[in-house]
Amino acid sequence: MKVHFIAIGGSVMHQLAIALKRKGYIVTGSDDEIFEPARSNLAAEGLLPVADGWFPEKIHKELNSIILGMHAKADNPELLKAKELGLPIYSFPEYIYQESKDKTRVVVGGSHGKTTTTSMIMNVLKSAGKDFDYLVGARLEGFPQSVNITSAPLIVCEGDEYPASTLEKRPKFHFLFPHIAIITGIAWDHINVFPTFDIYLEQFRIFIDKIEPGGVLIYNHTDLVLKQLVEQHPSSVRKIPYGIPQHRIENGITVVTLEGHSGALKVFGEHNLLNLQAAWLACKELGVGPAAFLKGIMAFGGAAKRLELLARNERLNIYRDFAHAPSKVKATMEAVRRQFPDRKLIAVLELHTYSSLNEQFLSEYHGAMDLADKAVVFYSRHALELKRLPPLSPEKVAAGFGKKDLLVLNEKEDLLKWLMEQSYENVNLLLMSSGNYDGLDVAGFANKVS
Repeated sequence: MKVHFIAIGGSVMHQLAIALKRKGYIVTGSDDEIFEPARSNLAAEGLLPVADGWFPEKIHKELNSIILGMHAKADNPELLKAKELGLPIYSFPEYIYQESKDKTRVVVGGSHGKTTTTSMIMNVLKSAGKDFDYLVGARLEGFPQSVNITSAPLIVCEGDEYPASTLEKRPKFHFLFPHIAIITGIAWDHINVFPTFDIYLEQFRIFIDKIEPGGVLIYNHTDLVLKQLVEQHPSSVRKIPYGIPQHRIENGITVVTLEGHSGALKVFGEHNLLNLQAAWLACKELGVGPAAFLKGIMAFGGAAKRLELLARNERLNIYRDFAHAPSKVKATMEAVRRQFPDRKLIAVLELHTYSSLNEQFLSEYHGAMDLADKAVVFYSRHALELKRLPPLSPEKVAAGFGKKDLLVLNEKEDLLKWLMEQSYENVNLLLMSSGNYDGLDVAGFANKVS
């Protein structure tokens, strides 16, 4: 098989390229700019393009497939040449389906928790000795790549609702056709793509339509919007609702009980307990029993940047989390507060996504930071410029959150100064962002104060 990647430098695109090369395919690719770690990863596999840019001469009739990344535009010269030659052109998820037509497909969708739930399933299946492929949106300990494609009979995929490619504007998870589907919850996001909540909600209705005949839908019935959607949906697939499993907290450690078997977890929070229950139900469908599930899940330390413990001492824990959407921020705040009720909570949130930096969306964050004893919302003017959004005043941000004494900052130097001035006696510090605080050395700060 000969495969060419247009925009090979993408975070998941380059991982798929590596996986296919290791499978024995002849892989080529192009990109106009490739950043780390993709550049080093591709170079190590002999897949790094000789030069940056687009080269139509790389496109020829002997190619079996063209895989098109999100970064590529509609007028990309390689794409135009591929169209001219009539070559099969796939978005990333379309190609994943091509490689998994004969596999049992597990797809985890939802506005929040899908990366962690997918990672939990992967961890358990690996512990249980199952042979499987996977696609997940984060770095996960014990897995060298975020994408793996082999001859395994099973694939576990994180299903994103974002558009598949520059040509295919439908959501990625519409192209994966699961036998076992999970929906973790629904909370409006990506307003640049889905300008109204009803449009966003419709994508999940369609996802349910895509479940294979005889398949199963595992859904979070504590999410009332999702519960109503599933109950009103005419699909004949088997529907399994889930909620928070039986558990207790002992000295800051969560112990969960499944069908009479108990185990202590490394992760915590009600949102993670919901993720765990979804993962358990999926693994149960795949033939994993409660004891084997708990063995795998007890070793799970979380996906990268999901309540990741950056540093700690006897008086301070510093957590980094990918939370950025309102529902994710609320769930993460609640998790830390409930797990450590006697500790002060200091929270910092960076607004970095298109939705979060949009003035019309800010009211969705109302109350999201209320559980913090001290709270900062940070956003950079640079992020606004990159997304071509108008200036956003700190006063409007503060009004959107509605929290008394909320501090709103724009400069990373001011943020670092504020962080260094705080007292960290009996404190949990929660740093939430899908960005990098405009280049702030978060790890260096964490090491310094701990």
